[in-house]
Amino acid sequence: MVVDLRADLGAEWERYIADRALSGTPVYHVKQVSESLTGRVEIEHLSENTLGSLNPNQAYLKIKQAIDWTSALVLVVVLCPVLLLVALSIRLDSEGPVLFRQPRMGYRGRICTVYKFRSMRQQVGSGSDKDKAITKPDDDRITRVGSFLRKFRIDELPQAINILRGEMSWIGPRPEAVVLSQWYEAELPFYRYRHIVRPGVSGWAQVNQGHVAAVGDVMEKLHYDFYYIKNFSPWLDVLIVLRTIKTMFTGFGAR
Repeated sequence: MVVDLRADLGAEWERYIADRALSGTPVYHVKQVSESLTGRVEIEHLSENTLGSLNPNQAYLKIKQAIDWTSALVLVVVLCPVLLLVALSIRLDSEGPVLFRQPRMGYRGRICTVYKFRSMRQQVGSGSDKDKAITKPDDDRITRVGSFLRKFRIDELPQAINILRGEMSWIGPRPEAVVLSQWYEAELPFYRYRHIVRPGVSGWAQVNQGHVAAVGDVMEKLHYDFYYIKNFSPWLDVLIVLRTIKTMFTGFGAR
């Protein structure tokens, strides 16, 4: 049975629901059922987690950081030859540095420099910082090698540096460029709350929605980010890892 337990149901309905529960019938609050089916949290107001807190499980935060750091170190060592080959391909394909550096809004609202393999030509010409920070569909700035790197998320691998520095996690809400984050904060309620966990290379919004930039789409993205924060757990992280692997092979949501 699915019920809105916060509604004013009246004594008769309250008695009936209690009797159903006593008889062994599973009774669920409609909000939890909706979140489980959609993977999203409605954000009319800030939503507490299952422990009744706005703060994620602090013990798991520390355990997760240790796992992130160890796995990032192993990945850098094991994939060093591959990373060097990718770097060489980028240099041969177009002029410019191998790595792309961009200030992004990170954990607890602190700004950090995020590293990626450069997949675009050097910025030229006029245009606002906000416009330059947004990747458009079929963006003509993307290089040939960059298109391949972005499709299979290889361009994200240098963010292992950010993980080793304690600025990011493998899994979490994606960090946004500072100029975009400031724009979203001015337009969207509670946007800053997504910084309560470390930003990730991949996340619940990425495997469900893909890349977005428009304010309306970002509002939808927040529903997924807040669902992740509310249900912050190793089980959800494992699910995201599995879906990320699928995404890497299909190229879902890439730009």
